[in-house]
Amino acid sequence: MESIKFCQRVGQDGVLHLEIPTGLTEREVEVMVIYQPLQSDHRSLEQLYGVCADDPITLDDRGILESSDDEMVGAFD
Repeated sequence: MESIKFCQRVGQDGVLHLEIPTGLTEREVEVMVIYQPLQSDHRSLEQLYGVCADDPITLDDRGILESSDDEMVGAFD
C-alpha cells in the first residue's frame, strides 16, 4: 500500500479531480479518501483583480533612489 498526498480544490459541483501518477495507469487500485478542510488566505488572481484600484502605482522619471538600497541591507538574509 502506498499513500499520495494531494492538495486539490473541490469544485462548485462537489467534484474532486485527482491526477494519478503515470505508474498507476491501466491498473486496478483501491482508493481511500480522508479529507481535511483547509483554512487558507489563498486568493485566486480573479479575487485579487482590482485590489490596488484605490491606490494606483505611479511612475515618475526619477527612477530608483540609491538610498532605497541602503534601507534593504540584510532584509533577505
